[in-house]
Amino acid sequence: MSTVAVSTQRRPVLADLVSRTLLADTVLVVSAAALVGVLAQISIHLSFTPVPITGQTLGVLLAGSALGWRRASLAMSLYLVAGVAGVPWFAGHASGYPTATFGYLLGFVIAGALTGWLAEKGNDRNVVRAATSMVAGEVLIYAIAVPWLAFALHVSLLKALTLGMTPFIAGDLIKAGFAGIALPSSWRLVDRMTKK
Repeated sequence: MSTVAVSTQRRPVLADLVSRTLLADTVLVVSAAALVGVLAQISIHLSFTPVPITGQTLGVLLAGSALGWRRASLAMSLYLVAGVAGVPWFAGHASGYPTATFGYLLGFVIAGALTGWLAEKGNDRNVVRAATSMVAGEVLIYAIAVPWLAFALHVSLLKALTLGMTPFIAGDLIKAGFAGIALPSSWRLVDRMTKK
């Protein structure tokens, strides 16, 4: 009888190339939260939904994969908590508790952790696997955000899907594709630089 050995060893993520000190980790976490805050300002409000089109999810996917699950969880938690506490870095320079869209913010924390965990398994090294990880992160965001939106707006789940997911699918697939190409490309660049 043979058994298949499965590696449980954590693979390095891009952030591991930076010195592993508390200061470096702090800078990475704060920078990732700020990146999501900056990308949130790329915001297009749609007349039929309280959910704007933003660049936030791109930041979440990139940060999650680049930082690994622990730092990504901290970064997205910092983004969420600081925004609720008053830092104006939610979409449209908003802060506080955004009732209808709070589910997206919770989803960012979980999706950042998921994409970081998948990157630690090596999914950030190959375009197909990286893009699949990014799509999984997007699906997880919607899995949390859409039911929250339905509850917050007192609408059916089907109505929440049309308000909070359907209009954003094409853009999110583009963001997932971009992030899925960016991570493996970054690793190729790192490999080239280290071979010199």
